[in-house]
Amino acid sequence: MSSIPAGIGRVPNLLQRQLSLANLTRTNLALLNVQEQLSTMRQVNRVSDDAVKAAMIGVLDDRLERTGQRIRNIEHARAALGDMDNSLGEVNTLALDAKEIAASMASTGFSASDRASQAIIVDQLISALYSQANRTSVAGHIYGGSQPGMPPVREFRGGYRFVASGAGVTADLGLAAGVPITLGPNNPVGATSARVRGSADLDPDLTATTRLADLRGARGLGVSLGTINFSFNGGPSASVDLTGADTIQNVADRLTAAIRQYETDNGVTVLGPGGVSVSGESLSIDVPAGGALRFADIPAGVTARDLGLAAEAPFDFTSATPTGVALDPTLTWTTPIAALQGTGGPLGQIRVRSAGGSAVIDLSTATTLEDVRNQIEGTGLGLRVVINNAGTGIDVLTEISGTRAMAMSIEEVTGNNSTATRLGIRSFAGSTRISELNDGRGVSVVDGVTNPTTGLPDPTLNTDFAITLGDVAGTRITIDLTPADMTTVQNVVDRMNAQISAQLVSAGLAPGDLVVSLSPDGNGIRLTQNAVFPGSIGIEQLNNSGAARDLGLSAGSYDGSTGSYQGVDTAKVRVNNLFTHLIDLREALRGNDVSGMSIAGESLDAAIQSLADLRGLVGGYQQRVEASDAVEEDARTMDLTIRSELRDLDVAEAASRLSLLQTQLQAGMQATSLTMSRTLLDFLM
Repeated sequence: MSSIPAGIGRVPNLLQRQLSLANLTRTNLALLNVQEQLSTMRQVNRVSDDAVKAAMIGVLDDRLERTGQRIRNIEHARAALGDMDNSLGEVNTLALDAKEIAASMASTGFSASDRASQAIIVDQLISALYSQANRTSVAGHIYGGSQPGMPPVREFRGGYRFVASGAGVTADLGLAAGVPITLGPNNPVGATSARVRGSADLDPDLTATTRLADLRGARGLGVSLGTINFSFNGGPSASVDLTGADTIQNVADRLTAAIRQYETDNGVTVLGPGGVSVSGESLSIDVPAGGALRFADIPAGVTARDLGLAAEAPFDFTSATPTGVALDPTLTWTTPIAALQGTGGPLGQIRVRSAGGSAVIDLSTATTLEDVRNQIEGTGLGLRVVINNAGTGIDVLTEISGTRAMAMSIEEVTGNNSTATRLGIRSFAGSTRISELNDGRGVSVVDGVTNPTTGLPDPTLNTDFAITLGDVAGTRITIDLTPADMTTVQNVVDRMNAQISAQLVSAGLAPGDLVVSLSPDGNGIRLTQNAVFPGSIGIEQLNNSGAARDLGLSAGSYDGSTGSYQGVDTAKVRVNNLFTHLIDLREALRGNDVSGMSIAGESLDAAIQSLADLRGLVGGYQQRVEASDAVEEDARTMDLTIRSELRDLDVAEAASRLSLLQTQLQAGMQATSLTMSRTLLDFLM
């Protein structure tokens, strides 16, 4: 309570007034604080009120703000995933409708006009799919990948081009981080996975501009930079710090500077005129005859070994062994063409076909891998070039869903030293897997058929097709392929040549009178007979085998001027998505092609299964979102409770304190009034 101490009854009036005013001020200040607390309903309004509580409240405020943002993200993700699930459901419905049409129209009893009318319905389903593919949600275009702001599917040269890229936009949901709210290209609606996978290791050399980040390193673990030691002819050791180096040239410059300083300090000649340079995939150091330069890592360091300057078994750079361990550079778009050992020489022309068009591309002027990409993509045929995940070669992707005539192929051009093959991007090459032919259906052969009378395997029932030569005798050669032969195109060619050669000799002809090879211009298998034979080559299917058809021989043509029979390309690359399958069904219905309807129905069935899997995955994402929502709400409730206990006011206690302070102020003012009214006469009387 405000009062005047009894021990200062006789003091100067000024001191009395100061003491009384101070007591009243303290009471007024306390009264002001409690009034502020009651008006704000908070017991801590500033750091000075309670520093410890204020610090804890600040931490909780930050956590609550982050939680609030995650809860908003959850609501956003919930809405986006709901739209995604609805879209996938509608796509699944139209795929089921198309499958039903394929199944019914492939049966007997329907005329060409009946099927043509159903093609109109399928065309409407394609339009509906186009609308769904460009459908938007709160997150942008559902199938837009990492670019949801732009429509992912566009009409292109009579087909549909899927231009989106990236895995998709993800939402930050705390514990459920990484939930995608848009879909990337690899889905049944918008796949762009159809590609010619580079079969050649282009094996780039090291260059001065090669970045250290683009090296696998001598240990295959990249390059870790730090300090390394070196010595010459067993002399004193010196060190060089390579931290911060970005390119091979940076490393060479620092090594050169350190070695030159070593030469000055020790009066020796370590570097020859070649200095520090590159050779193949390794660093090279010119050391004069009789010298031996050795590098070593500092304790716990690996830089020298990563750069191929040292190894587990120590070695020296000498005039006889000037190179270190290979650093295995990866491909980048800036890699010079001249540095690609895997190409085996200068590049020439290649031919690409896609989206119903074709272009001959002259790569002889390309100086870097970027130039190769720009020229292929610049054809305007809906192609995209990427470096493969291993960094060893390039893949060419088609983004176009269309008819079979719009499929992609990459071919050789005669007289260009097999440029497409050397780049590893020829679509019908010797290394092409048989399982990749005919849209992934491979090649069907007859095998293991037994004679119904003897019960033993009968060779005549297991032959797949016959080749009739154009000689006067019309020599007939049979080809029997087995499932074991169905590995690569080159293996099939070799098996055919082996059987042809043996039968030619038996027929009294020379082994080279009929040779099977890959076409030197374009794609497909070529059969070349002796130029003096007057007739043409014929192909006959046997035992209902699909081998001749699937290898592209049944639909081939004979060129009398060259004496060769050219098969068609069955390795053309097509996008495997719903647009492609619906277009195939529409074309099969228009052409009254029952077999095509069945194939399209099978493809649609696989797409429907993929849609079911994708919807299940989206459902899993939705469950993660709901689980995350529950976790965030629980965390928010707990943080709010703790913050309330620290910050919020106990109203009853504050009201009692207000009443007490009011009484205290009144008593202090009364006591001050009585004290200040006393005069000297009161003491004298």
